[in-house]
Amino acid sequence: MKFKSNYFSTQEARTSTIIRKNGKEYTIREDKMRFFFPDEWQAFFDILKSKQKITFHFLINTGARINEVRNICVGDIDFDRNSIIIRFTKSRNKDGSRKIRVIGISSQFAKWLRSIVKEYDLKPEDKFPILSTPAANIGMQKAFEKLDIKDRDNFSVHSVRKTTEVWLLSLDIDSLKVAKHIGHTIAVAEKYYVSPDTFNYEDKQRMREVLGDLYAK
Repeated sequence: MKFKSNYFSTQEARTSTIIRKNGKEYTIREDKMRFFFPDEWQAFFDILKSKQKITFHFLINTGARINEVRNICVGDIDFDRNSIIIRFTKSRNKDGSRKIRVIGISSQFAKWLRSIVKEYDLKPEDKFPILSTPAANIGMQKAFEKLDIKDRDNFSVHSVRKTTEVWLLSLDIDSLKVAKHIGHTIAVAEKYYVSPDTFNYEDKQRMREVLGDLYAK
């Protein structure tokens, strides 16, 4: 299967290297521009192992940083209002405490979360089985080795967060709402903004299949 490339930065790459116990190295690009097209995402997600899928399903449906997701407890989820309180955020208040962010989630994702809580017999104080950042990055690269995705070295786990943001913008969700959901300013969103014209009608239909009714009008 052939995929289109959406990487357009000409700046020098910033990379980090992960070395597995068997000595194999993986080079991860610390770039914020690369994101998934819907067909890329589906092909990637389909070949992940079941435990890997939990992490990446969380990431694409929340747009949160992996460290934020890793610290979500069952009790942080409001299943009645389809929302999650993210407490372990990157942003800080003046007193140094973390800024709490509340994000909406789709009804489909909320239903999936209930199934994970039941499957793993999780209590309100329990966290979800989320991969470490190195493990998630390695999982991505191993999956990409099986797929014909161009410039796969330009991906990192952060690319999933970028994907959620770009998809929401392309689905005509208000930019202020997207910025609040992602947890940065509109100026930052605009810096990495991608025109909705990048995607066709089929792309947008597939985005909705993944994101469900998140901020659907």
